[in-house]
Formats: sequence, C-alpha cells, structure tokens
Amino acid sequence: MYIQVDNAKTFIATGGKPFDASLPSVVLLHGSGTDHRGWALQARWFAFHGYSVFAPDFPAHSLSEGSALTSIESMGSWLIRALDAAKVTKVHLVGHSQGFLVALEAAVLLGERLKSVTALATASAIPVNHALVETAQKNPTAAAEMMLQWGFGNQHQYGASAVPGMQPIGIGARIMANNPLATDLAACNAYTKGSERARQLASMSCPSCVILAGQDRMTPKKEGLKLAQDLNTQARVVEETGHMLPMEAPKQSLSIMKTFIQSVEK
Repeated sequence: MYIQVDNAKTFIATGGKPFDASLPSVVLLHGSGTDHRGWALQARWFAFHGYSVFAPDFPAHSLSEGSALTSIESMGSWLIRALDAAKVTKVHLVGHSQGFLVALEAAVLLGERLKSVTALATASAIPVNHALVETAQKNPTAAAEMMLQWGFGNQHQYGASAVPGMQPIGIGARIMANNPLATDLAACNAYTKGSERARQLASMSCPSCVILAGQDRMTPKKEGLKLAQDLNTQARVVEETGHMLPMEAPKQSLSIMKTFIQSVEK
C-alpha cells in the first residue's frame, strides 16, 4: 500500500493482505540500502496469522519517494510519523541491522503502543569502514557488491538460496546499487545512542528478542551479544548464516520471531 508521509508517497509492504490498523502490527525495518523485499517470507506469515504487517521502504528507497534521511534519529522520528499516518496502535518493532538502530530510536517514542522489539543480525553500534562509505559515494554498484560478499554466509557464496531459482546476492546488488547506500552507511557510522536506548528499553521491561548470525562479518556476534545484555535478554544464534540473516535463513528467523511475538500477545 501507499501512504503519505511528509508529503511524500511512501510504500508499505503488507504481506499480501490489506492493512488493518486494529490488529497488532509487526513493523519490519530493512537494513542499509535494501528494502521491504528482505522480509518476504516473514511478512507473508504474519499477515496470514492474525497480524497486520507494516514493512516500509524508507524515503528514497525503492518504491518510496522523498529525500534520504541522514541520521538514525531522523529515521526513528520519520517512522513514528509513518505509523501515525497509518493509525497504528499496537507495535511489534522488528529491525535488521540498521533497521534495528531505527527501531531503538522509535521505540522510546511509542509509549504504550510499543509491545516488543526484535533485533536481527545487528548491534547497538554499527561502525562502518570509511573506505566503504567513500566507495558507496563514488561507485554504489561496487560498494553493494563488496557488502554482499561480506554480508552473506559461506553457503550463499557458493550459490545456495532459500528460494529455489533465485540468487539473493545478485538481487541484493541490484536493489542496493539504486538506493542511497552511502547515506545509510554514514548514518550508521555516526550513531552512538544504541546502548543507551537499549538499556532504557530494558528499564521499561519491554519484551525483547535478539537473533544473531553465526557467520556475521559485518556486525560480529560478540557485538550482538552486548546488545542482548543491554536489553536484558538471551540471544538466539542461527549458525551457518551471515549478516543478511532475514534473506539467508528466512524459515529459521521466522520461527524464532513468531514464537517470541506470539508469546508477547498471549
């Protein structure tokens, strides 16, 4: 579906069913340079099992208009305005990589609307190599290819795919090269409030779930474990998968996500 946010046409994937703001909403936030397509399996499952799905393309990404946002804080505020525009009242925030940093900023603004937070392949801080940011500024295609070679685990480097007939590295490269990857990476690099926000959520007794990738070379597992500690929760590790966890291991990540979110709804 499309909604208007800040006078810009904004695309929200809904998992194949009409959006119903009266249902608990699973809000799926993509990582740097990507879009809603990283959540294809997870979005569809929640949409057909009693939830509404709200998976936005951030401004200037893929199907959304507007200007790219330059900080994690501004992305968090934007997300609140998007949720307000759709009249969302019950929110389960789920974020992959940069998307979870945005979730941390939005979570503290949601008040009683927030029901839970789920982190996938991320950490409370995501420092980015300056050379990668420079490459993304000068040659987005080359930067996307670099990130995806680092971002996928060993099996996907040899052509494995959770979806027969599709090659996630190739598809991801096309998406990322046409999105504002350099702006996203710079925003991640500049963000320093993650640990503070995570501890704030823990003090609010917000239910949380952390899902990490055993072969993550971009946000190493040890950093994800620190995030879990800040959130006062136990991390779950999906072995034999890399940073692109939602796309590499959609069934495994969905299994953990749905078990957690359903437990919160009971």
